[in-house]
Amino acid sequence: MENWLIAIVVCAIYLIITLIMGIWSGRRISNSVTGFVAGDRSMNALFMYFVMGASVFSAFAFLGGPGWAYSRGAAAFYIIGYGIIGMVPLYFIGPKVHALGVKFGFVTQAELLSHRYNSRSLSVLLAGISILAFVPYLTLQMKGAGYILETLSEGRIPYWLGALVTYSIVLIYVYTSGVMGIGWTNAFQGMFMMIIAWFLGLYLPQKLYGGIGPMFEQIANSEQWAMLTAPGLTSSGESSNWWVFTSSVVVSALGLSMWPHLFMKSYAAKSKRALKLTIVLYPTFQLFLVPILLIGFAGVMLFPGVSPSDTIVPHILMQDSIGLSGWLVGLVCAGTLAASMSSGDAILHAAASIGIRDGISKVLPLSEKQQHMYMKLLVVPIGAIAYYFAVVSNVDIVDLLLGSYGIIAQIFPLVFAAFYWPRANGKGALAGLLAAIVVNIFFFLNPELKPFPMHEGVYGLIANLVVFTGVSLTTKPEPVETVSAYSPVPVAQETTPA
Repeated sequence: MENWLIAIVVCAIYLIITLIMGIWSGRRISNSVTGFVAGDRSMNALFMYFVMGASVFSAFAFLGGPGWAYSRGAAAFYIIGYGIIGMVPLYFIGPKVHALGVKFGFVTQAELLSHRYNSRSLSVLLAGISILAFVPYLTLQMKGAGYILETLSEGRIPYWLGALVTYSIVLIYVYTSGVMGIGWTNAFQGMFMMIIAWFLGLYLPQKLYGGIGPMFEQIANSEQWAMLTAPGLTSSGESSNWWVFTSSVVVSALGLSMWPHLFMKSYAAKSKRALKLTIVLYPTFQLFLVPILLIGFAGVMLFPGVSPSDTIVPHILMQDSIGLSGWLVGLVCAGTLAASMSSGDAILHAAASIGIRDGISKVLPLSEKQQHMYMKLLVVPIGAIAYYFAVVSNVDIVDLLLGSYGIIAQIFPLVFAAFYWPRANGKGALAGLLAAIVVNIFFFLNPELKPFPMHEGVYGLIANLVVFTGVSLTTKPEPVETVSAYSPVPVAQETTPA
């Protein structure tokens, strides 16, 4: 049997195991919104660790990360930079979110914010923003799955079919088991990914260059030396700048814990202690990125001109000089599929949950039973929309993620103020968020008009803070009985605008 066929068989076995595990894991959860969205609040620290870690490390990590290391060099280090600090806000906010979820029955991010700011319009807007950001993020995962199977099969499995088969499996177990299907498959996928990443990240430099040190020495002594100089290169191969690098780190760090599918895991934790322990341990998952980036650097000297750069991992694996058997190639590619699916399932689940709970149910009254049913049904059209963009779009994988982060980062000021600024109110939150979206989209579409070459999300945050603060200070505050559940600071009731 040819190597490519053996590798495809291994991937097929992995997909079957994942499907069975995903369906099986939902058998004990309650047939309710809380069961579907929050797993009846039953996840322990170990479970949460792999769920949150695997949800973050996606096709972006296994394909986009090596792709940037291969094509832009040191610019890829921004991924490690924001990943280390991105969960810090959740250490302080997460336990409060968990407690409020138990007290008020919250299962989504927008439920908490719309309650704190007493605004149904804010809930609908947040639902729209979340889904708007989720679609490119889910598209990213589907692109990754398609790239892997197309390259692995040497074009025999077309890109569109690889993405379709992989995400049909994801759709089935998300529909069937909700967050518990995601939890069990993510735990399995997270452990699998870590083993594969370290094996490949250490094996390739040793096999191709005689070690990690000789690999970097060869790059440093070549015409590609600039790739090892921070802040790296741009997509056109020119030197990047610190404005781009640092603003990307800032926006991504502020946005990481604000992603609704991660934020919502605060509700799923078994206890506040389990949640805090998970967040403390989470930075150790960043070690997984070290071998991932080494894979990308391994291709710089020996495999020039690979396009798109996001396919560098499967491209290297298919070279005879690597010396991997079909079984090992299949396991590595299955690990890459695991990275794609472990984020895609969480995103698809969160998008459907938010769309119904925070969007449609605020416009049309729905019972708990109806919400549960429509959440399950909504995974199909959301998956179909993302699949359409995955098949027709040619946007770079990391660029897709950075664009999404610019939108999600705008939620951070609202969450922070909800707990630490009693004077913040619904009018200010709504106005600030709207201003941020307009500014973010404007500079995303017109990058040449930026005063400084920063990520458009930074300009959105500036507009957000100015408008949010100004409107909150000049309009009536929220009732003290509502604010006191969130803020430890005593709040004096006001009846007239400041």
